[in-house]
This record gives sequence, C-alpha cells and structure tokens, in this order.
Amino acid sequence: MAKLAARGRGRRTMNEINMVPFIDVMLVLLIIFMVTAPLITPSQIALPTVGQAQRQPDRFVQVVIDKSEQLRVREGSASGEGALVPLNLLAARVLELQGTGADQAGVPVIISADKTVQYDAVVRTMNELQKAGVQRVGLSVQTTR
Repeated sequence: MAKLAARGRGRRTMNEINMVPFIDVMLVLLIIFMVTAPLITPSQIALPTVGQAQRQPDRFVQVVIDKSEQLRVREGSASGEGALVPLNLLAARVLELQGTGADQAGVPVIISADKTVQYDAVVRTMNELQKAGVQRVGLSVQTTR
C-alpha cells in the first residue's frame, strides 16, 4: 500500500454501499411474490356433507335458537313457535318433553339455529343437553338443491 500511495495514484476507500445488487434482488423477490400470490388458495375447510334420512322420526324435541340467541323448545309434532326457555332450564324442559322410562332415550333432540347465530351459542346449547344426559342430539340443516 505504501508503494501505491507513493506513486500518486492510490486507491481510495469506498465510503458508500453499492445499492444496485440489493435493488435487483428486491425486485426479483417482489416479482416472485406477485406471481405466486394468486396461486395460493385461501384456507378452505372441507365440511362434511349431510345425507337425507330415510324418514323423519315420529317423535322428537326441537330446540330453536333465534337471531337474538333466545331458546325456544317445542315438541316436534306440535305447531307454533314453542315456549321461551332460558339456558339454565333448557335441560329440564327437554327431559320433560322427552318423557320418562325407556322411551326417553329414543326421542332425539334437534337443534335448529338461525344462520346468523354465533357457533358459540349452539355449542353452549349442546353442552347443556350433554350434561343432562340427553343421548341423541342432532343439528337441523338446510339442504342445497
């Protein structure tokens, strides 16, 4: 180095970084992400399909959850909206409608919820029925045609 400086034509140190390679790499990465982004599918959940039952049960208890998450309970064959029941008394009312004895286990409970109701309300309802020992609980669905 001393000789180079003595000749008068010395090398000067670079005191700035060359940004061109960095910009080239960033542009290549940007193009790669722009090309691959449309190819990535958003997370899709494979929901189970429902089949049509052979026939509707003769006797069942229906729990309806409306838009305001109020519970109404009625016997399946009865007409009308059903009686308004708070969540803590749901199990007692369902067991009362199911009847007593050996026939009680065979009477299914069907939960029908408005599609705007949060899933949490349906799970709470199912949990209350499970705690009460209700054996057969199903969800009412609307089939697409």
